[in-house]
Amino acid sequence: MSKQTEMRDERDEIEIERADQRLIKAHKEAAFVRGDASPEEVEARMRKMSRRSFLWGALAVGATVGGVKWIGSRRTEDGAVWPLRRGLQTNEAIWRDLFNQLKLAPTFPPSRAQEIRVNGNIGLSDGFDPAKWKMNVEGLTGAPAQITLDQIKALPKMTMTTELKCIEGWATVVNWGGARLSDFVRQYASDPSQLPEYVGLTTPDGVYYVGMEKAAALHSQTLLCYEMNGEALTLEHGAPLRLVTPIKYGIKNLKRIGTLSFTNQRPEDYWAQRGYDYYAGF
Repeated sequence: MSKQTEMRDERDEIEIERADQRLIKAHKEAAFVRGDASPEEVEARMRKMSRRSFLWGALAVGATVGGVKWIGSRRTEDGAVWPLRRGLQTNEAIWRDLFNQLKLAPTFPPSRAQEIRVNGNIGLSDGFDPAKWKMNVEGLTGAPAQITLDQIKALPKMTMTTELKCIEGWATVVNWGGARLSDFVRQYASDPSQLPEYVGLTTPDGVYYVGMEKAAALHSQTLLCYEMNGEALTLEHGAPLRLVTPIKYGIKNLKRIGTLSFTNQRPEDYWAQRGYDYYAGF
């Protein structure tokens, strides 16, 4: 141990002793006022309590450090050590059990809408031409293999003003316009009551992709969105068509849909593969 470390440890011990003395003095004065113990009895009790508290504190710190090290040394599953992944899976199971198809995310007057920051461009490759865009559709029996933006706009339009909540902790109120994904299914599926259990979305370049359970995809506030704050989407916000679902964090609100797929196998999810919660919802 270096001399500098020894001196620091000695200073720490002195500060601890001074704190103990101040605490003992305060309790002595209180006991004197109450008349329920002599100053000597108070000092003996306090010294015993101080030593015991220090030992318990040291044990707690040691257990915490040991636990963190143990968790950090476990094997990984989908980008997270398995104890954390189990915790995320338990969280998902609870929220899925609590999910109510009729429960809506809070809505706001359109006047509350704000400009939203551009937060990430994964999957928004350069050189994209929105005029040539078509959405590929997979796994939806009865639906055409490709859908144009005009076909999306021909569906009943819904506008809503909701919060886009980022998993980083910020949120912005935005006014969205588009078609419900559930209306798209009703329009194009040969039997909407026989849908697969999951829905996946991928950007045209295949770089960004999300998956969600059928119940969330068919929620009345899940939109195939082509307008933001009363204007057509810009490229940086996912033009010509993006997903908006205020019952999920922003990482699920995929910008620039290239492929919409329906499957009984849980789709891959970009951020879940990197250690985040797959469910990512409320």
